[in-house]
Amino acid sequence: MQAILFPGQGSQYVGMGSDFYAKFDSVKKNFDIVDQTLGFKLSNIILNGPDEELKLTQNTQPAIMIIGVSIFNVLNKNFNLNLNSSSFFAGHSLGEYTALVCSGSLSVEKAAYLLHERGKAMQNAVPSGQGAMTAVLGMSVRDIEEEIKKLPEGGICEIANDNSDGQVVVSGTKKNVEILNQNLKQKNKRGIILPVSAPFHCSLMREASAKMKDKIQNTNFIEPKPSIISNVTAKEENDTNTIKSLLVEQITSRVRWREGVNYMIKNGVKHFIEIGPGKVLSGLVKKINKDVKITNISSVDTINNFISK
Repeated sequence: MQAILFPGQGSQYVGMGSDFYAKFDSVKKNFDIVDQTLGFKLSNIILNGPDEELKLTQNTQPAIMIIGVSIFNVLNKNFNLNLNSSSFFAGHSLGEYTALVCSGSLSVEKAAYLLHERGKAMQNAVPSGQGAMTAVLGMSVRDIEEEIKKLPEGGICEIANDNSDGQVVVSGTKKNVEILNQNLKQKNKRGIILPVSAPFHCSLMREASAKMKDKIQNTNFIEPKPSIISNVTAKEENDTNTIKSLLVEQITSRVRWREGVNYMIKNGVKHFIEIGPGKVLSGLVKKINKDVKITNISSVDTINNFISK
């Protein structure tokens, strides 16, 4: 049994997908659809930069989605791989939207619109410089939660991403995140401040969640095939009303990636295929379980390697 994974923010780079764009007309068509939907040339930013434009959250989110969708479509249509017969689809944060498009639940146009709006809402939810995120290495979720309880009241500090054993991301007000890092240093543990523009996946994103609620609820979703693993529940979901509610909740909630991967493994998945830019999720899965097979497909060359095996 296999599952398909789609990456989230941080996997982007200028020129991603350019080999697919040059070779496959279907990819050019997807890029054109997104450009028309958003009313500006996101395709040019993806292919040519500048990097500062691509890193803007409202651009990053639809950009990573369209790369994942384009590669997925090429695999299905040009290489005759029936990826929708996989057991599950899962995406990290915004990657859940990529998963929904590939599962037939959501159109490319609607996903591009929602992710662009989501990116703007998340960016604007907290004034610049007031929030921060830190990656904590070598500690369990439970131990980090105990450290968070010791922080001064009045600020926010919450687990944003439970990525893998020994890699947890914490999000909140800058002061509290910095105090957490100082406390960890005294215990010979390490927190690395991430170069992000806002404190994602914590209660500071409430305003963004509120702004997105009606936009998501008013969008037409179809039952996904296969089922999607939700970031919020870490289990399979296929009811469209539930999926909508969870996408709203996801903006302020912990990404339970480690739990979701373990859920898929418990339900028989032995092979994970990551589709999209970068290899972040492949690395996380390796840390979660060393016995499963992992394939990364991010370029035309990696497809040829995959097909030939």
